[in-house]
This record gives sequence, C-alpha cells and structure tokens, in this order.
Amino acid sequence: MSLTPRKICVVITARPSYSRIMSALRAIQRHRDLELQLVVAASALLDRYGKTVEIIEQDGFKIAERVYMILEGGNLVTSAKSTGLGIVELATVFDNLRPDVVITIADRFETMATAVAASYTNIPVAHIQGGEVTGSIDEKVRHAVTKLSNVHFVSHDKAAERVIKMGEDHSTVFVTGCPSIDLAAEMLKDPLLDFDPIKEYDGVGATFDNLDDYVVVMQHPVTTEYEASRQHVTETLHAVKELNIPAFWFWPNVDAGTDGTSGGIRAFRENDQPRNMHFFKNMAPLDFLKLLYNSRCLLGNSSVGVRECAFLGVSVVNIGTRQAGRERCRNVIDVDYDRNQIVAATHRHLQNGRYPSDPIYGDGLAGDRIADLLSTIPLNIEKRLVY
Repeated sequence: MSLTPRKICVVITARPSYSRIMSALRAIQRHRDLELQLVVAASALLDRYGKTVEIIEQDGFKIAERVYMILEGGNLVTSAKSTGLGIVELATVFDNLRPDVVITIADRFETMATAVAASYTNIPVAHIQGGEVTGSIDEKVRHAVTKLSNVHFVSHDKAAERVIKMGEDHSTVFVTGCPSIDLAAEMLKDPLLDFDPIKEYDGVGATFDNLDDYVVVMQHPVTTEYEASRQHVTETLHAVKELNIPAFWFWPNVDAGTDGTSGGIRAFRENDQPRNMHFFKNMAPLDFLKLLYNSRCLLGNSSVGVRECAFLGVSVVNIGTRQAGRERCRNVIDVDYDRNQIVAATHRHLQNGRYPSDPIYGDGLAGDRIADLLSTIPLNIEKRLVY
C-alpha cells in the first residue's frame, strides 16, 4: 500500500460516457491505493440531455467539480467553441484538484478538451477506448487523444495493435476490455424488466399495455453529415411507424446536427402522431440495459449496438455511417438511410431472434483491471514513442 493514494480524476462529459466508465469508478472508489476525483461536465449537466449528473449522484458518487461548457446551436461552430471553452475551464479544474492522472473516455469532442487541458498542465492522461475505427470526426478525435495520452486502456487486441502502430510504447497499452461490458454482465444476473419504463422515466408519446414485444431506437447525428441529420432521422421515423411495433426512442446526443435530428423527431411526432413510439431523454444505465436486453431489436447508429449488444446477443439494425469500420458481430445488419432497408432488416432480425453472446469488447472485468493498473503502473509525463 502506498503512503499517499494516487488521485485519479475522471471527467464525464455526456450520457454515454457515464455507462462506459461506471464500473471503473466503483473500482477506483473502493481501491485502497486510489482516490477518486469526479468531474462532471458538458451535456451530462443539462436537463435537455437527461441530466446524467442526477443519476451519478443517485448512484452514490461525490462530484468534485462541475464544468458548464456547452454552447447552444448544435452545429460545427458551437462544437468547436465548446471544445475551446472546455479547455479553459478544465485547465482551472485540474490546477485546483492537482490529480496524479486524468482519465478521458472515448471520442467525443469534449474528450479532446479533457486531453488537451491535462496535457498542457503536465498531468498524465489515461485514455479509455482508444485504437478503434469509426466514421465521422470521432475517429480523428480518438486518435488525437491517443497521441496526447500516456496510458491506454483498450477494448480488444486489434485496438491495441493500432495504438502501438501509431507510435505508442507497447508497455503503456493494456487490453482491459470496455467497462460498459461490465454493466452488461452485471445486468445479466437479474435481467428481468422489473419496472414500467414510462411510469419510471416519464417521457412523451404513446403508452403501451404490453411490453412483451418492442424495439429500442437510438439515432444520433453524424458530424460530417450534419446537414442531412433531419433527413436521416425522418427515414428511420417512417420505418419505425411502418413496423407498427412499440418503440422506445432515446433523444440524440449533443453533436453537430442534433437540432436537425431532434427537430425531425418533434415535427414527425406532431404531424404524424405515431401510436407506437415513446421518447425518453435518459435512463439509469442498468435500467437501460434491461430495457435493451428484453427488446426484439435495437435500431439506429449508437455504439451500444456493436458493444453491449454483441455481449447481450441483442439484434441490431445499424443505420448509416456513424459506426463505419468498428469491429462488429453477427448480431448487426448494416443498412443505409433508407426506410425500406430498415424495415426489411428489422423483419429479418425478428425472425432470427437472439444471437449468441460475443465478448469481443470485454468479459465484464474491465473496471477492476483499470483500477489495479492505475495503482501500480508508472505515470511518467515523458512519453517514449516508437516509430
């Protein structure tokens, strides 16, 4: 046991970031050689995106700092400016907290702000989910954060190979699995849908008497295609209406194009008045996984489809380019932004049923691995790059 626990600062900036790090937060919190400093920022603080901060507090985590950094507008300019504002605010936070290492998660634009602010204040950065390949601006951000990071906790062997090929020292790259799979494994111990989603989380839209047969929809704007975001989501809305199966639909993330996606949903809801759709802002991570596991299929473009759904064996209709290049399993059917393709792929899945579990993104033990590594590995600020 070290005389002074290492201070581990984790920055959560969005709804998906929390589920991707929750098990590691628990493991860090209970580790005798570590001290958790939790910073909640960006859309994780905002009501319109489900106020993830309240769920975090309900789960018993103490928040060290809150950082408001999101500018309204939902376009490329506001994303860039929000990143800049995040650098300014987070630099002050890190100067106050003086952590031994900062953990940043995945590939969102706020992740870039975390990595830059920590790097320029000479604080080692640990990156979770580096080395993966996707479409859009996310891949550029992910790889840029890799180059700003000192330690890499990756989901699988292929991701590790990519990080090393980018010039990172192999001794700093660890295949831990993805912490989001830890939650999926925990949920499987008690997978029964033991709550009424509408009564528990309110939302808007149609109500359903029977929850034995439903789908889940999560569709976000694609940054490099943000001008077409309303057109893209409209195709999915028509497809889901045509399927005539109850659908629980989750609000889009705060990205360039989010106003187009959310505007398309609102217009469709008001004009077409679909009787098979109910819309939510957010849901506690384990409740969401229960809802997902008991569904017939996930439609949309969320990374949940290729990560958690692979482990859970849930059928996925992946729409468009947002997950292009990411490793996927048999449970995923890829389609274009086309209502006919979406309907046809969903019907195929409804006939196939559940798929075998595939641990491609982890085995459910990532959080403990990450905490143990954080307590022992060297945290030198100098990076030895290998080219």
